[in-house]
Amino acid sequence: MPQPYSQVRAMLAITKASLKATFRSPQSIFFSLFFPIVLIWIFGSLGGNGAPKVDVAWEKGVDSNNLVSKALLHNPVLHFVDENKKDVEDELRKGRVTAVISVTRHRDTAQHAPYDIHLRTSPAAQKDFGLLISALNSSIAGIDNTTYANRPTIATVSQTMIEGGRRYRMIDFFLPGMIGFSLIGAAVFGIAFSFYSLRETLVLKRMYSTPVKKQYIILGESLAKVLFQLMTVVVLIAFGYYGYHFTLANGFFTFMDMIFLSFLALLVFMGFGFFITGIAKNQNVIPIYANLFMFPQYFLSGTFFSKTALPAFLQPIIQFLPLTALNDAMRNVAFEGASLSSCWPQVLILSVWGIFIYAITARVFRWE
Repeated sequence: MPQPYSQVRAMLAITKASLKATFRSPQSIFFSLFFPIVLIWIFGSLGGNGAPKVDVAWEKGVDSNNLVSKALLHNPVLHFVDENKKDVEDELRKGRVTAVISVTRHRDTAQHAPYDIHLRTSPAAQKDFGLLISALNSSIAGIDNTTYANRPTIATVSQTMIEGGRRYRMIDFFLPGMIGFSLIGAAVFGIAFSFYSLRETLVLKRMYSTPVKKQYIILGESLAKVLFQLMTVVVLIAFGYYGYHFTLANGFFTFMDMIFLSFLALLVFMGFGFFITGIAKNQNVIPIYANLFMFPQYFLSGTFFSKTALPAFLQPIIQFLPLTALNDAMRNVAFEGASLSSCWPQVLILSVWGIFIYAITARVFRWE
């Protein structure tokens, strides 16, 4: 007598087969396990040794040996730049230094706290000013709770806003990052998927059999994507400028500098798209390779938050990432009014990445 068909056994067999297929899928492993681990590591690094830093400087001749000054020196949030730096005033006006600090002692302690922490800041330095005030209050509270208990506070904080400098808005930080976010995603994914599809559907092979030289086939496809992405950059800048008062320090010239940087970065990022097309065995691995290149840079290159929030040991590595170079150059040009020549380190980093990736891509790119 035949055994009755077991629906449960069939269900378990399907479950087993599907589970095996899932474990054999690189996409499932990447997005379910590897990618969350990377994000946990990155955001976990924002605490502890990854506490954000605020760049400040001492006023010349300040007494750094008194109780309050020593407490500020030991505050992990405050990073004191070289006080002998000739351009510290210029750094303050550009917002690279949040404040110049002086600590003075009051003789009349009956009317005033024993010490006054005076800050000279600028409109351009307001991005981290709230964090600076919190750090100063933390140092003052630490002294009050230990050596100055049961008495009025040991120090007060005062400030002076210097004239000149541009008002720093959050859009001045976020818009360059969003442009970089848009460019790297569209260039890498757009090139990788489109050229892989053209190759697998034999369109590239048929094009190759025409009188058109193969380099012109690639240039034609690439030029269309470059033009589209540059139009996207124009729209993003216009939206930020007219909608949220994004700073274009030198007007039209700054706009053109940003377009040039976008063009250079696009060429580099497209190179990675071509590389992925060349090494991809099937369409399913393209998102994995692309995300391995892009996602670490989204979080390490100052796209969504300042790089100073990341651990110190990562900083030397971060500086050489292509998206970091683009973000830094964009912000320097847009807000500070820097020229392209003064952004030569970032331009050089992008250029070296471009030469490197196209040299490798030339060896792995396939027409069939």
